[in-house]
Amino acid sequence: MSAAPLPLLLVIAGPAGSGKSTLCDRLVREHPEFSRIVTTTTRAPRDGEIDGVHYHFLPVEGFRRKIAAGEFLEWAQVHGNNVDRLYGTLRSSVLDPLAQGRPLVMSIDVQGVESLRCIARTDERLRRAMATVFILVDHERLVARMRARAKDHEDEIARRIATAEAELREAPKFDFRIDSRTRAEDFAALLAIVEQARA
Repeated sequence: MSAAPLPLLLVIAGPAGSGKSTLCDRLVREHPEFSRIVTTTTRAPRDGEIDGVHYHFLPVEGFRRKIAAGEFLEWAQVHGNNVDRLYGTLRSSVLDPLAQGRPLVMSIDVQGVESLRCIARTDERLRRAMATVFILVDHERLVARMRARAKDHEDEIARRIATAEAELREAPKFDFRIDSRTRAEDFAALLAIVEQARA
């Protein structure tokens, strides 16, 4: 009898508006063996976001207590013009499910992926489980998607575009890349990556 395959930790990154959260949600919905890792943030919930479902929302003081206690696998201050905007991934939300053999998917920024890569260099379980995916989106499509969301002001969109350009330069470091087109095509590409990563 062959050994059970290692659980997969699928780490998806891409600029704001690239559809990474949509891909994560659909993967979990259509392939319920996957669980989505819920990250933690100090930003305020947007309309419709639910604590513990979309993010774990914490005040800055509570977030910093968890940093001090070593509870985060990775964390970062995102968009440096806002001191209070912190994001992180709790150790327990990744390492415990992997130890139980459960495949995981998460959406994260490139800073967080780099932190996970650093940890994976000395953590064999994480290194063997992790597959990183970057979603590439051309400039015009990205701007159109951000405007269509109608959640951000023009100055916020401009800042996100500048961030996206920096993030796109990191794409070659990822194990897999998806050239974003339609939601259906992107999801088909993601499923093909899952099969390849498990092979």
